[in-house]
Amino acid sequence: MAAENPQSRRRFLLFLFSVLMICLSPTMSHRQNLQLKTGSRITTTTTFNVSASLAEARRAVSFDTTSSDRLLPSPSSSSSISSYAMTLPLFSRDFFPSADGYDTQRHRDYEALTLERFARDAARVRSIASRLALAVGGMSSSDLNALLAEEKVVWRSARGWLNGSIVSGGSTGSGEYFSRVRIGTPGTELYMVLDTGSDVNWIQCLPCADCYEQVDPIFDPSASSSYAPLSCQSSQCRSLNISSCVKTARKRRCLYQSTYGDGSYSIGEFVKETITFGSSVRVSGVAIGCGFDNGGNLKGAAGLLGLGGGPLSFISQIAARSFSYCLVDRDSDASSILNISVADSATREPVTAPLVRNPRLSTFRYVEVTGMSVGGKMLPVPPSEFAVDEGSGKGGVVVDSGTVVTRLSPPVYTALRDAFRAAMGKKLPMVEGRFMLDTCYNLSGRTSVKVPTVMFHFPRGQALPLLAKNCLVSLDGAGTYCLAFAPTTVPFSVIGNIQQQGIRVSYDLANNLVGFAPNAC
Repeated sequence: MAAENPQSRRRFLLFLFSVLMICLSPTMSHRQNLQLKTGSRITTTTTFNVSASLAEARRAVSFDTTSSDRLLPSPSSSSSISSYAMTLPLFSRDFFPSADGYDTQRHRDYEALTLERFARDAARVRSIASRLALAVGGMSSSDLNALLAEEKVVWRSARGWLNGSIVSGGSTGSGEYFSRVRIGTPGTELYMVLDTGSDVNWIQCLPCADCYEQVDPIFDPSASSSYAPLSCQSSQCRSLNISSCVKTARKRRCLYQSTYGDGSYSIGEFVKETITFGSSVRVSGVAIGCGFDNGGNLKGAAGLLGLGGGPLSFISQIAARSFSYCLVDRDSDASSILNISVADSATREPVTAPLVRNPRLSTFRYVEVTGMSVGGKMLPVPPSEFAVDEGSGKGGVVVDSGTVVTRLSPPVYTALRDAFRAAMGKKLPMVEGRFMLDTCYNLSGRTSVKVPTVMFHFPRGQALPLLAKNCLVSLDGAGTYCLAFAPTTVPFSVIGNIQQQGIRVSYDLANNLVGFAPNAC
């Protein structure tokens, strides 16, 4: 046999190496840069516009509530909800308008505004945790009794025929976004908080035993021809977690109580009323609380419209097949749109994930998350860290419009924080954290910075990349920004509204899917 030519041998080895690289390149590419199932390439970094963020913070503090006119046009006709979708403008709580001499509390600076937001946020998460603890068990009898004692409110009535004590109707948070609807016949225009983490709908009503100050005149039931009290035997009254009844001269009537983590509450009579949306869609027979005793801080709104998954939420009562919303930036006075449809409408969002129901707690809407990544690298945590335990009802990831900062289990948060810090390196100076946030940077004097891309991953190779503004939150309006994620000791995770801002979130209830469409507001 002829001797092997060294040059031919080198060419052969180079050929083998090239073939090997081609075979391995898809795997190597996936490790370096994760891709969506649609094939669009995800960059490992995203740019944060510091200048634009600081400008919005200045406008948020100096915003003039008396100059904002968000009244909707009067209804021109009545339409059936079977053929129409309901559309509402959606506004951030911190840009609530003023009217009739009422003005929302102005903050002395941006840090004070941030402090109030985080205080509401902490109260909201504690309230959700208490609700979950009651639903799944695991609380000692003494802890449970203490919780119920705190929620117990003595009924006070201007009429004198209602007295006694009732306990929670099962609400969990006061919400962060609001819109304008009409209640009754003829319709009375009212600003109402819209909350995906609440079920019971309610408004303040005359005569008030105790009502907080609101922008609009308080609703007068005697002026509405569609006002109808619900009996204790009605299915709506029985759907309250715990209800209380009072005997009048003719029949027993149903009472409700809604309490919230920030100390707000509403107590009154559970009734049926008509709600009108936009310029044409009118829905009759909606179970809603008419509150004669109300307190707390709902920023002048007349009440709350529940968009949760329980049987008493507005979404459930009208048998909506889908709804979607887009949350505007918290420091922006712009509006977005909430759409509710009773017709079949499959989600067409570029990113979809299974909608998961917790058998122990129907109010909250869970999404199936399989993992998270930072800068194109998956976090070293198992999918079980994000899953709902069907036996106990613990675990899982809730999508909530009323929670501000995303909460993650300690193992997930630690991995996320460490990966984010490592990717940031020493390019930016870290500063001491505040509130529940421990990864903060001084960005003052900078126009823009690059930060690692954070992504949520879902089944079937789907992934949602977050913009930099969804990951960093301003603390003082002067250049201190923190990673907008925090650890939680409660047995579930929550995707908060900072991470949802600028993303259209769609709930396909007919097909149990959650859709996400970045930059589609």
